[in-house]
Amino acid sequence: MKIIELTTTQHYNYKDFILKGLKTHPDAFRISPQDELNEPFPTLGNSHSFTLGALDEQDKLAGVVSFKTEIANREKLAHKGLLFRMYVGASHSGKGIGKQLMKKLIERVKELPDIEQINLTVVASNNRAVGLYKSFGFEPFSLERKAIKSNDYYLDEYTMVLFLRG
Repeated sequence: MKIIELTTTQHYNYKDFILKGLKTHPDAFRISPQDELNEPFPTLGNSHSFTLGALDEQDKLAGVVSFKTEIANREKLAHKGLLFRMYVGASHSGKGIGKQLMKKLIERVKELPDIEQINLTVVASNNRAVGLYKSFGFEPFSLERKAIKSNDYYLDEYTMVLFLRG
């Protein structure tokens, strides 16, 4: 398994991979497959952003995670970044790929001089994801009840933070 940075030109079929995840695990994401169809590559146009991909032995995506500054043009919020679209394909689940992606993302973010914290949101009932984030030091700081509505049911969502400095 190798972790690489994905780009708009070297994306390893990112869009197809993430769409499959959205369809296979709809309750793990706050976006739907329909939402994703018209979205640009997730970190396009933000200088402090990147998307990492975990490639398997056949150089196919096994997992992805993205990071961007929360609000790049807001001086008072420039110390925060957002981890988003974390997904490991079902056939690669349980192999430590999520841990490898998280470790590499945190290492990369620590190299950014102005970023002091990483925020993320996660469906509260996604125990594996919540456990992974907690194992890296993320702490929940809010729970939004009924944050996501899908058809006729609701999902609660945690917002979590990892403080990198101070």
